[in-house]
Amino acid sequence: MFPEMVMRAIDWCLRSRADGRITIGQWPNLSLWLFMAASGVAWIARDGALGRWSHVAADVFLTWWAADELLRGVNPWRRCLGAGVLGWLAWSWLAH
Repeated sequence: MFPEMVMRAIDWCLRSRADGRITIGQWPNLSLWLFMAASGVAWIARDGALGRWSHVAADVFLTWWAADELLRGVNPWRRCLGAGVLGWLAWSWLAH
């Protein structure tokens, strides 16, 4: 009985509501590609205005991705992932 309940909970959490497949991760969308590009520029340009603005842009793009996952994620796992990233971003902004 216990393993069946666990499997049902995992299935509920990971099953895509759009197509019925298990979805843990997906190919990056535009917001994640832009986040990766801005993060790369911020890493290369570490100091100076370009580095600071690239870091801000990366945060904006990651916030866009996380909010989109929270609101439109295909399953509860993706929505929780978006909420977790938004929480981490808020904590990191408040800590600085």
